[in-house]
Amino acid sequence: MTVERSPKATEIINHTRALLTSGGYKSFSYADLAERVQIRKASIHHHFPGKADLVLAVVSDYRQEARAGMAATSEHFSDDPLAELNGYVNFWATCIKENSSPFCICVMLAVELPTLPEEVAAEVTGHFADLSTWLAGVLQKGEKRGVFILREGAEMEAKSLMATVHGAMIAARAFNNPELFLPMIKPVLNSLVISV
Repeated sequence: MTVERSPKATEIINHTRALLTSGGYKSFSYADLAERVQIRKASIHHHFPGKADLVLAVVSDYRQEARAGMAATSEHFSDDPLAELNGYVNFWATCIKENSSPFCICVMLAVELPTLPEEVAAEVTGHFADLSTWLAGVLQKGEKRGVFILREGAEMEAKSLMATVHGAMIAARAFNNPELFLPMIKPVLNSLVISV
């Protein structure tokens, strides 16, 4: 469900997303945001009464975009489960290399999960549930088609792959080297593929 927002609310959302990507929930205040957007704090409160409301809106949008991205990837590569997984991995490789969206905001927020407002935490957890369910479906499809061998079952393999992708994101950021991302993931992907 798409939420209609004013141009100013959209601008606030976009700046908040950038702040969350770089530092997480506690890394900014409405004063920081007001300075970036060039408006008063009261104007931000008009659009989003509290920080939890604002971050919830950002994460809900992010989750909706992620679901749409997964669906589009599956549709585009419907006959090739390996290409679906590579599509997911390559999406992040490009984002990290081009610095367009170099980090998953839900990974950043997951670190803070115990201290996040309940509604924000639920949305973050929901994102991971969506992603692992999608990955498990792709892996099951690949197993049925004789492309993948799943040693731990689709759900566990999906969570393992997801953790590898997110860990590689963290490593690329920690070492300030986007080129580390793909080489860290390839061994895990290769271990899933049945050799011909």
